This record gives sequence, C-alpha cells and structure tokens, in this order.
Amino acid sequence: MTGENVNPIPNLLTGVRLVFGVVIFVLLAGMAGGIPFLNAQSDMLFGMQRWSVYVFIIAALTDLFDGILARKLHAESQLGAILDPIADKILVCGTILGVFAIHSGDPWFALPAAFILFREFAVSALRETAAAKGVKVPVSFLGKIKTTVQLVALGILLFADAWSAFGLQPDGSTAVLMTGYALVWIAAIISLWTGIAYFIAAWKDI
Repeated sequence: MTGENVNPIPNLLTGVRLVFGVVIFVLLAGMAGGIPFLNAQSDMLFGMQRWSVYVFIIAALTDLFDGILARKLHAESQLGAILDPIADKILVCGTILGVFAIHSGDPWFALPAAFILFREFAVSALRETAAAKGVKVPVSFLGKIKTTVQLVALGILLFADAWSAFGLQPDGSTAVLMTGYALVWIAAIISLWTGIAYFIAAWKDI
C-alpha cells in the first residue's frame, strides 16, 4: 500500500525506535564518561541508568507493535520496509556500543558484541549489493528470533547495570548480569548463523 492512504502510526513507531536508539547510545556513552557535557556522577548517574532502561524498553516494544499494527491496519509500506531494519540496527548497534563503553575490556561481552556488529554490517552491505541488482534478501524467521534475543539480552544487561539505581539489593545483580552475557553469546551465534545463511542464499543471484 502506498501514498496518502497508508496509516502513519506504524512508521511513526519505527521512527521512535530509530531516535531512541541514538538517545540510548548518548545516555550510555555519558555514563562511561564519553560525553563532555554529561557529568555522570551520583544521582545523575542513577537517573541516566534508569532512563536508559526505560527508553530501551519503549524502543524494543515499538519493534513488536509497528509490525503488528502495520498488518492490522493494512498499512504496510515501502518506507516502513526500509525504515524497520535500519531502526533495528541503530537500536541494537547503538546499545551494543554504549554497553561496550561501560564494559570495555570484558571478553564476556566484547567478543559476542564484535560478532554481532560485524554480522550486522556485513548483512547490510549484502542487502545493498543485492538491491542494486534487483535481488531481495528477505528477513528469515530465525532472523526475527535473532533480533528478539539481541533485544532481550541487551535489556537484561542494561537492567543489571542499573541494579543499584533501582534501589535493589546487590545479591542478585551478578546472576542477572551473567544471564545477560549468556543471552548475548546466544544472540551472537544466531547472528552468525543467519548471516551465513543470507550470504549462501543470495550468492547465486548476485
């Protein structure tokens, strides 16, 4: 469906996710001391940690509801098809880079994060090359699972980092953090698997 008849709500939700992906990166980079005007100390740091969780949850929920609403409202559009994967990548990659700034040097996060980032950039390049030749590389079901696992893993890591900011007892923070790390590794494995599958499927056409 194209033109003025398309309901704008799904695309607006996708746009919110795109913008919030940038906001989350700024918040996380500020917490790591990478933004000069954000002096992340004491109460301000706790506030930034809480807001990073809130904003991420809202952004992740838009990934669920924009597609559902697009189908319910018969509002699928070419713009939405273009914006949706871009918004997903900005949210995931922006959050990964922000979390990496906080957990720099931690191999439990650094290695799977690198695998995910390399995969996302490689598949994006593949899709651009394929599109230039008139070939579509559709998102597979496992690819959608990959995005879901990525978002859950990153959300758990953000929550673990904000544990004290929510006034929770420190006893459970380690278990939550390790759960997040485990899911990031699972997400990295699925990311690599789907990336290889996309290249194999598109190789003969491009």
